[in-house]
Amino acid sequence: MARPEINRSGEIEVFVRVVEEGSFSSAARALRMTPSAVSKLIARLEARLGARLVSRSTRKLQLTPEGTAFYESGLRILADMAAAEQEAAAGASPRGRVRINSYVPFGVHRLVPLLPRFLERYPEISVDLVLTDSVVDLMAERADVAIRAGPLSGSRLVARKLGQSPVVVVAAPSYLDTHGIPLTPADLDRHNRMGFGFVRHLDGWPFLDAEGRAIMIPITGNTLVSDGEAMRLMALAGAGIARLARWHVAEDIAASRLVPLLEAFNPGDEEPTHAVYVGQGRHLPARVRAFLDFLVESVRLT
Repeated sequence: MARPEINRSGEIEVFVRVVEEGSFSSAARALRMTPSAVSKLIARLEARLGARLVSRSTRKLQLTPEGTAFYESGLRILADMAAAEQEAAAGASPRGRVRINSYVPFGVHRLVPLLPRFLERYPEISVDLVLTDSVVDLMAERADVAIRAGPLSGSRLVARKLGQSPVVVVAAPSYLDTHGIPLTPADLDRHNRMGFGFVRHLDGWPFLDAEGRAIMIPITGNTLVSDGEAMRLMALAGAGIARLARWHVAEDIAASRLVPLLEAFNPGDEEPTHAVYVGQGRHLPARVRAFLDFLVESVRLT
């Protein structure tokens, strides 16, 4: 007896919908199928793959590690199929929505000013932009591209470097007039050092001591903020001392709104910025590839 044909794309679409809806019954309603039909299809898929994709031991649907990997691959496959159809129908013209998640300073000072030119170049693309300094799960947020500052942690995400910038310690003249100017890193013990309300890759501010040895000054103060732009604004208001990427405060320094501090003890570390996304370049929809290429072409952080 001939083996029945397997509709792999249909299986993937059902599995992805189950994950996104959070249950077999919700996915069944969305797909206009019965819950038993969805359950049987997932069971057949697991049997064919020889791997359990969904844990059924809890009331809430949970993915196994194999299920998570298959879900991520499934999303890329469905995106590739949709992109192939769109490109064939539109002469390979990028179209559709690009969901972007960016850390706040980059979004405010670099990305937002560039987006009108991107949208003018690609009139059939729309953007959905979210700004946050928190590191988001691209899969959970359904973001196509995330723009992140600092070293990248190991993951299955692919990264394209957009640039890097030296880091500088700054304060407003109004703060320095009231509290004095720190002349050495040790002087910071008498100053309000503003920090972030989320985990950073460095637990302190790095400096060099008088002998050129690396030291770390802890962050202690009365101000925690959610993002780099909020810290910049607090520094401008005279709330305390901040440590930020130089590109972020370059105009403030040039206009004497902020003053660089302790430059003789600056270790010269630089903060990179990357665009990260799921999947290799050959798997990218045309709209996402167009956006990434535009960023690499247009962004300057020096």
